[in-house]
Amino acid sequence: MRLRRTLVAITASCFLSLGVQTTTASAGVIGTAEYLSATDRAGQVASVQAALSRADVRAQLEKYGVDPADAVARVASLTDRELADVSARMDSLPAGGDGVIAVIGILFIVLIILEWTGVIDIFKKG
Repeated sequence: MRLRRTLVAITASCFLSLGVQTTTASAGVIGTAEYLSATDRAGQVASVQAALSRADVRAQLEKYGVDPADAVARVASLTDRELADVSARMDSLPAGGDGVIAVIGILFIVLIILEWTGVIDIFKKG
């Protein structure tokens, strides 16, 4: 009976200690530059993902054997520098009537990024 009480006491203390949180939360103030960088990145990601969600771009990606969902997901994992390069390249492309060149340019950029990250192997080595 005494052993049973001891085991119940140990088990109860173990369960009660599970609820005790030993870490504390901390908050800090971010600077203006950090905030602007985060909002700029969000805008660039949205811009590239919007271009990739167009029907003609999706068709070209599928034509080359690239899953459009993988391409959109990969955009979110780009570094700030890679994202800035892609976004700048997209902004420099002609708008409007010359859509074929823009689609090919965006497709080429996405294919290069996917090749660098090892998702696809279009450019055979060897």
